Order: sequence, then C-alpha cells, then structure tokens
Amino acid sequence: MKIRIIWPGKTKNKILKSLEENYLKKINQFIPCQIIETKEAKGIKEKFIKKIREKECKALENYLEDNYIICLTEKGKEMSSMEFAKFLEKLSISSPKDLVFVVGGYAGLDEKIIKRANFLLSLSKMTFTHELSRVILLEQIYRAFSIIRGRKYAK
Repeated sequence: MKIRIIWPGKTKNKILKSLEENYLKKINQFIPCQIIETKEAKGIKEKFIKKIREKECKALENYLEDNYIICLTEKGKEMSSMEFAKFLEKLSISSPKDLVFVVGGYAGLDEKIIKRANFLLSLSKMTFTHELSRVILLEQIYRAFSIIRGRKYAK
C-alpha cells in the first residue's frame, strides 16, 4: 500500500510548505507517501466558485484511478487520533488498494469528487485554510503510523 495526497495548487506559505516537507519525510519512514499538486483554478468571486470546483475536479480525477479515496470535507466523519490510526491500520491490512487523500483548494471539492470517495473525513468542526489543512492531515497521518508502530508521540 502507498499513500498519495492530492490537492490543487502549490502551498505558497513557506512556513507551511516546510512543515509539509518535514511530515512527508517522516511519513515515508513508515510507508511510501507522495504529494501530488494539480493545477489550481483561478478566480475569487462567489459566482465562479462552482466553475473553479469543476475545473479543479478534472485535474484531480486524473489521479484517483481505482484506489481507496478519502476526501476531506466538512461533511466527513471526525475521528480522534487513535480512531484514525485504527482506521488506517485496518485499511492497510484489508485493502489491496492504495490510499488517496483528496484535499480541496480554497473553493472546496466538487460534488463529483466527493461522490467518488470511499470515505469522507473531517479534520474538525472548525474551518481551516486549505494550506493549513494540508499540514494538519500530514501530521495526523504521521501520528497515526507512529501509533500503529508503537512509537511515542506528543499528546
């Protein structure tokens, strides 16, 4: 099993980009993991949000294939770090497919992508920027595999 994390656009905040690279390196000590940055759609007006989602959806779909797809969305299930670790452990044992986490851009994910998901995950009831959500997801994946492998982690 491998993990791919897909999102539109590059992380522009240098501090957050550094954290992403740090956690990616740590995750790769446990399991092969890669980040795929697809093309980000431009536009900020509310009337263009649907078109932005649709455009980003097309780019994201190229990387979904026949994998176990987990979309980050406010509609998703919230889990504790321990629950998330058990969830990933169960998938690593029971599913021959790779895990693909999909994180939306600032406009969120298109409904078409959400409907393809095998699982919907919410990081919190709170709202985070899409760039910060990326870091939080990576940290939680690293924490989950630390738990699975019996390593100590900060609480």
